[in-house]
Amino acid sequence: MLTWVALLALALFSGATFFAARRKALASVGGRPVGLHSLPGYYGGYVAIWVAIPAALVLLAAAGFGGRLEAGLLRATPAPSVQALDAQQRDVFFDDAVSLSEGRQASESVYEGALKSALDSAVARARHLKSQITYGALASALALACAGAGFAFPRIRPDFRARNRVEGWIAGLFILCSVTAVLTTVGIVGSLIWESWRFFQSVSPIDFLFGMDWDPQIAMRADQYASSGAFGAVPLFIGTFLIMIIAMLVAAPVGLFSAIYLSEYASPLARAVVKPLLEILAGVPTVVYGFFAALTVGPLFREFFNGIGALLIGGGLDGLGQYLSQVQNQMALVAGAVMGVMLIPFVSSLSDDIINAVPQSLRDGSLAMGATRSETVKKVVLPAALPGIMAALLLAVSRAVGETMIVTMAAGLQAKATINPLDTVTTVTVQIVTLLTGDQEFDSPKTLAAFGLGLTLFAVTLTLNIIALRIVQKYREQYD
Repeated sequence: MLTWVALLALALFSGATFFAARRKALASVGGRPVGLHSLPGYYGGYVAIWVAIPAALVLLAAAGFGGRLEAGLLRATPAPSVQALDAQQRDVFFDDAVSLSEGRQASESVYEGALKSALDSAVARARHLKSQITYGALASALALACAGAGFAFPRIRPDFRARNRVEGWIAGLFILCSVTAVLTTVGIVGSLIWESWRFFQSVSPIDFLFGMDWDPQIAMRADQYASSGAFGAVPLFIGTFLIMIIAMLVAAPVGLFSAIYLSEYASPLARAVVKPLLEILAGVPTVVYGFFAALTVGPLFREFFNGIGALLIGGGLDGLGQYLSQVQNQMALVAGAVMGVMLIPFVSSLSDDIINAVPQSLRDGSLAMGATRSETVKKVVLPAALPGIMAALLLAVSRAVGETMIVTMAAGLQAKATINPLDTVTTVTVQIVTLLTGDQEFDSPKTLAAFGLGLTLFAVTLTLNIIALRIVQKYREQYD
């Protein structure tokens, strides 16, 4: 709380220095901005940056890492009675000391004798360290803010290139954001590769990539793998792509045709009504789609196929009729259909914007040559918009591959290597969530299998993205 108050005070102080520097810049040229190298606001911004940014970095660093520094210093000098504890008990002890120092409740551990005295001392030391870190950060921030003002304020002169300096800070901020994004991606990929490497040291990559059985729940140690666990990921990827294909068979035509209607045929009133209604689907939480699939679409599909099965039994197709009569609520078809409805606004909205971006001159030229409106859409507009439409479909595919909640509630958790849309299946993302849910240890193939699945799925989706980009580049070169 004190840190946020300090940040607010820093913002007010930097704002005051902004106006003071701006006023000084104007006063140096007699109130005529034309005599300044830069606009007056740049002079104020230059001083405000030097006042605010170094001090804010110190305060944010104290807020983000002060707790770890406190815990590290607290553990550096344990009492003799604490040193006698094992590693897990020491962790609990110091966690209790930090919790009590912050006014929170400790664990259920009982401390008596020397340990009770050591706990009281650790609590007092934790409070002392916390106050030292907090007030040290505040003092450092105050010193940096004053030093920044003392450094920047005397440099305010008419010939000072304030705009160049401020834009340099802004360019540095943009570079920092870009580097952060790149490093985040590198960190994600690196963590996947490292944990997957640990997994593949226990499980053969061949068995994982080409195995047909998936049952990792009882494989708790690497030496149990051969007898008690199966890590064949083929059923998971078959289920993932089966549901994705069903979803795209629903979303791609409906979304694309909706976009064509809205951009080429709909009146302004119809477009103003239909387009927002379609985009509302994008704001519905996936768990709501899951409830809709489990409680409405699943029973509806089951009754439909059960009815067809009853008719087939009396029509001589007893085997197929009996199978359809036993269809349950959870199936790949239900999950794919509902997921396709969820993806319609992704395809429709993006495709609509892309089609509208096609130059009107192309349409006018086609119509002037005697083509009908439908021929113009089919032979001129869609080919010109094809790269963007492919990007919209690719976005929908990525969304379908990563969906979890709908699959869990509508398709089940059973891993089957089947392409039958009426069977229960599961997907890679659902199994990743299942493996990492609960209190897990990250030293067994059961848990590390989630990273293997994540890395494989990352490689597959990256390959699909590269293929789609090649297609987009080919058609863009043709129609640009």
